[in-house]
Amino acid sequence: MPFLDWVNKNQAQQASREVPYHLLKQEAVYGDSAENLLIQGDNLLALKALIPFYAGRVKCIFIDPPYNTQSAFAHYDDKLEHSQWLSMMYPRLVLMRDLLTEDGSIWVTIDDNEAHYLKALMDEVFGRKNFLANIVWQSKDTPGNNATGMAETHNHILVSRKTSAFELSLLPRNENQLANYTNPDNDQRGDWLAAPLTRAEFRERDFYALKNKVGKEIYPPKGSSWRRPPEKMIWLQEDARIWWGKNGDGEFPMEKKFLTEAKEGVVNKTWWAYDFAGSTRNASSELKGLFEGEKIFDTPKPERVVMRALEIASQAGDIVLDSFLGSGTTAAVAHKMGRRHIGIEMGEHATTLCIPRLLKVIEGEQGGISKSVNWQGGGGFRFCTLGEAAFDEHGRINPAVRFTTLAAYVWHFETGEPGQQAFDQPLLGIHNGTAYYLLYNGILGDRHPASGNVLTHAVLQAIHGIFPHAGRKVIYGETTRLGAARLVAENITFKQIPYDVKMR
Repeated sequence: MPFLDWVNKNQAQQASREVPYHLLKQEAVYGDSAENLLIQGDNLLALKALIPFYAGRVKCIFIDPPYNTQSAFAHYDDKLEHSQWLSMMYPRLVLMRDLLTEDGSIWVTIDDNEAHYLKALMDEVFGRKNFLANIVWQSKDTPGNNATGMAETHNHILVSRKTSAFELSLLPRNENQLANYTNPDNDQRGDWLAAPLTRAEFRERDFYALKNKVGKEIYPPKGSSWRRPPEKMIWLQEDARIWWGKNGDGEFPMEKKFLTEAKEGVVNKTWWAYDFAGSTRNASSELKGLFEGEKIFDTPKPERVVMRALEIASQAGDIVLDSFLGSGTTAAVAHKMGRRHIGIEMGEHATTLCIPRLLKVIEGEQGGISKSVNWQGGGGFRFCTLGEAAFDEHGRINPAVRFTTLAAYVWHFETGEPGQQAFDQPLLGIHNGTAYYLLYNGILGDRHPASGNVLTHAVLQAIHGIFPHAGRKVIYGETTRLGAARLVAENITFKQIPYDVKMR
């Protein structure tokens, strides 16, 4: 597969591995639930900080990154040179890929300035075989008569999956689609939709006569043929699945497609009109409705466009991530749809816009998609900032790192799994028959030598007594006073803090 190349690409490829891990510092909890996160800070650092806890757990990512349009926005530096923009996006896409579940997907809104370069970039990070669609979204619902060239009325939404495990959900039928199903002949099988029985292509096998209900022989129009072979057509006739019109004397037969036999929803299309997914004008109105008519963000997205993506790519309870949160639309929509959400925003409007908007959501505001999803309010979120780096340039552990944080790092490094357990004891867990232990910050208490941070005979006895495991054991600690022969006899691999604490 050909790859995109640009200045400083090598550095961009290394960036996701070299960016330091930072601590997440909880600043406040809003509402009655703390399972959702709003993080203020550089999204590259924040994404890396999430890896030990959320790797492989995020079902859907929806992002609206700066479009690199050479325009000056109040909240973003959207005037990046092309290579800088690609270097900015590459490591972020790598970290987002690592956060996705195996059946997860990423949705990226972008315009023509970078869309085709971004497609090549996403193919490189996620694999070309995992590209799903380039959705064309009619983002503007006005004609754009002031344009000096062609009026650009669309944006792209590029969609990639992590692996082939991803499955598209069908969209629910709307009232207009349901109205296409009627029952003019009072068929006992219920409402049906009339589907054409001809194709605009001549096929000799499928060019034959059909008799309507008054006995007249009907052939397909010249240059066409029936959509069904003779044996299938006989079955349709015998099962009263052909509609010849009210009097049965029609010359253009239609196949009856019953609503009761149809799929539970409709297949998504790659053209999203503004009446289906909203427009930028809708988005501005939604924000003004929330903030007393004040224009407080230049480039918001309408709630409906995010809702459509989440309908297709997630279920209630799934985790949704937006690392370019902007005005907070993705978090607001995910909250109303019963998804868990993580939003990352670097600017001051994380506190001046995103927090107030989410508080209004919790209170039950009725703008955007609220009525269509019957939103009544509730829930909550934690607001965090980025703290100090977890490790210095020499790999030494920051004293501010607590046991639970280091435990999550160790568990993820050893197993590749996110740290979801409580991490309140030396035994972090058992994975593929191996038990992993961490001796740090006096987790065993002052009863044991060096507060239990050193693997001694007494500490090993305590581990055997409280957290026994007959198989292989990996133990992290400051040092060990047990000899090599004893470690082999006990089936222990000892790893020293901080030197053997490595990050994925």
